[in-house]
Amino acid sequence: MKKRKFYGFATSVTLAGVLLLSGCGSEGEKTSGSGIEKKTIKVAHYFAEDHPQNIALKEKFKKQVEKESNGELEVQIYANSTLGAEKEFYDGVRNGTIEMGIPGLIMQADIPKMGVPEWPFLFRDFEHVKSVLNGPIGEELTEDLNPKHGVTPLAWSANGFRMFSSNRTIESMDDFDGLRLRMPNIPNYIKLGESLGTNVSPLPISEVFTALEQKVVDAQDNPIATLRSSGWNEVQSDVLESKHMFSPNIYIINSKFFNGLTKEQQKIIETAAREAAAYEFELLEQSYEDDKKFLQDNGIKFTTPDDRFTQEMVKASQPVYDEVFAENDWAKELVGKIKAE
Repeated sequence: MKKRKFYGFATSVTLAGVLLLSGCGSEGEKTSGSGIEKKTIKVAHYFAEDHPQNIALKEKFKKQVEKESNGELEVQIYANSTLGAEKEFYDGVRNGTIEMGIPGLIMQADIPKMGVPEWPFLFRDFEHVKSVLNGPIGEELTEDLNPKHGVTPLAWSANGFRMFSSNRTIESMDDFDGLRLRMPNIPNYIKLGESLGTNVSPLPISEVFTALEQKVVDAQDNPIATLRSSGWNEVQSDVLESKHMFSPNIYIINSKFFNGLTKEQQKIIETAAREAAAYEFELLEQSYEDDKKFLQDNGIKFTTPDDRFTQEMVKASQPVYDEVFAENDWAKELVGKIKAE
C-alpha cells in the first residue's frame, strides 16, 4: 500500500512542540546591515505538501513577502498540521504563538456568519464563489473576526466543492438511505447528511482512512483533491459529483502582530496573500480534471447526477436552511444576495 498523505489533523503533534516552535516567532535577529529587526511569520495549515494551498504559499506568498520586504520578513510554512490540528493552530494564531494560519471555517461556532459559505447548494461554480467572497459579502462575513477573535482576515482561498465518495454507487436518493457517512463534527454538515437520509458519523479527518478501510463508515464527503492526496481511493469505489457544498479557507494573521508591523510591511503581506490565494484558486480549478482522471485510472467510478437527482438533493437539504433561518434573522436576506450575485 502506498504511503498516505493526509490533509487533516496530525495526531503526533504535542503541545510542547507547538510551544517550542512558537519561541521562534517574530522576535527575530536584525537584518544584516540594516539595523532593522527581522521578523519571522510562521504560517500553519492542514493541507499536504503537494496540495495547491501549500504550493501557492511557497511559490507566491513566501517568495513575494521575503523579496518585497528586502529580507525584513521571513516566512516559515508548516504544512500537514505540523503545528497542530485546525483548532490548535487557529487558537495559536488567536493568542499570537503562531503569526498566520489558513484554517477552514472552524470559527463559525462563535461567529455564525463565517459558516455561510458552507451552506448546501449555495454556489453555482468557482466564478460565483470568487465573485461573492472577494466582494462586499465576503467582507461582511469576516467583519467580526478581528473584534471577536483578534485575527485579521487577509484573503479567501479554496478547498473546493465537496462530493461524496463511497463503497457503492449513489445514483438516486434511495441510495443514501442508511448509508454510514463520515462528516466533520459541524452542525450544518451533520444536518445535511441526516436530511439526505444517511447515518452520519462525525469523525476527525485523520481517522477517515481507517474508518473506511475497516468499514466503520461507507462514505465520506470532501473535494476530490483531498480524496486523491489522502489515498482514500484505495478503500472507496465511487464518487458522486454532487458538489453539494463549497469549502473555502481563509488567510488570517494575528491582529496584534499585524498592527505592530510598518504600513509598508502590512501592505506587502496583504498583497501577497491576495495574489497567493488567487493563484491557489487557479491551481485548484485546473487540478480537477487531472484528479478525476487519476482517480478513474485507479478504479474510481464517477457518477454525475442528472437535474432531477440534483433538485431532489437540493429539496432534501431545505431543513438546513429552515434551521439557520430560525436561528439567525440576517440569514435569509444574505442567502438571497449570494444567489443573486
